Amino acid sequence: MNHSESNLSMAHFNVNNMKIISNLVFLHLIIISLNLNAQQNINRELENSFQTDRLRKNILIPDLPGYLTLKGDFHTHTIFSDGSVTPDFRVVEAWTEGLDIIAITDHIEHRPNKNILPNNLNLGYELAFSKAQELGIILIPGAEISKKMPNPGHFNLLFVKDVNKLIDEDPMNQIEEAIKQDAFIVWNHPGSSWVKPIIETTQYWEIHRDLLMKGWLHGIEVFNTDEWFPIAFEWCNKDSLTIFSNTDIHTPINYWYNLSESTNHRAMTLVFASSRNIESVKEALFEKRTVGFFGNTLVGSEQLLTELFNASVKFVNNYKLSDNNGRTVFFSELQNPTDIPFILKKTGNNKNNDRSDLIRLKPRSNHLISYSSEIEYLEFELINCYVTKHKHPIIKLNTVK
Repeated sequence: MNHSESNLSMAHFNVNNMKIISNLVFLHLIIISLNLNAQQNINRELENSFQTDRLRKNILIPDLPGYLTLKGDFHTHTIFSDGSVTPDFRVVEAWTEGLDIIAITDHIEHRPNKNILPNNLNLGYELAFSKAQELGIILIPGAEISKKMPNPGHFNLLFVKDVNKLIDEDPMNQIEEAIKQDAFIVWNHPGSSWVKPIIETTQYWEIHRDLLMKGWLHGIEVFNTDEWFPIAFEWCNKDSLTIFSNTDIHTPINYWYNLSESTNHRAMTLVFASSRNIESVKEALFEKRTVGFFGNTLVGSEQLLTELFNASVKFVNNYKLSDNNGRTVFFSELQNPTDIPFILKKTGNNKNNDRSDLIRLKPRSNHLISYSSEIEYLEFELINCYVTKHKHPIIKLNTVK
């Protein structure tokens, strides 16, 4: 064999070897794949068609000039008293629904699980804190004094530093200690239906008058769970107390409230805070910058409710037409891009004295209205908003021509 034939033979040998090696590598990969498949459970297939993502609902409520509008629930319970969920579940639940603030206010006196849980009344808050930090929820430390209803009644102690120091038979001693801890004191559900008879018991008792005199009562729940108390709203106005609308929830929230519709919501307290932090929330509560929002009803000061409406509703799609008599008629749409419903009743000179005087401006909707050229403004009474138990705010909208 000459030199050239030898080189040709070696080249042919190398090519064949490369083919063999390539085939061996391919076969090895097939064997590895088969082994991996053999190690897996062939009777298991992943099916997550109905798995939910970690989605947060957006509750569309506008900010007011100079303030952020924060949505809060300041009365909730967990397994650390007589609730049925864990503290971190309360936080996740609030985040999912679109709240900004949650207060865990477990009972001091009523703790059915105390024999199986550590004897530390701060533990519920401590366990929920890291989850609140993770999700950006403002978590308020709190506790509930739960004495005999209606006198002395129940009180939420917000922003307390050490609940263990609040254990006492005398509610005045408990509240005094809470005041030393710079707490905010709320009188809970003063007219609750589970106290009979309601009319005779819904009143200021001696303890409440003493708390007012000492400056130790700062707010009242005008709404709790599914009941609203107009008389408590009157007390807030008369004695300059902060308005609260809370759930007092013990179960998972969707066991009590139907949240399946996008604009449905739990009872909540709207807080108008200068910043999104616990210090600003506390400052807003002491300054009484709150509105109660439950169902389709809002209660608060005339100034806050008017500002809330003005920030929510505006005229859009304005146009004009002439009728057969040569009169010019103007048309506009009232646009409400928020999750707040407004029920408007025409007042003053623009009343028609028929069913067109009532406008139900639903959340995330527009409503077409018309007016003549001589009308300079439209005046409405917001009949689902209350500034006293019998009075609604009056708003004026300048017409667009």
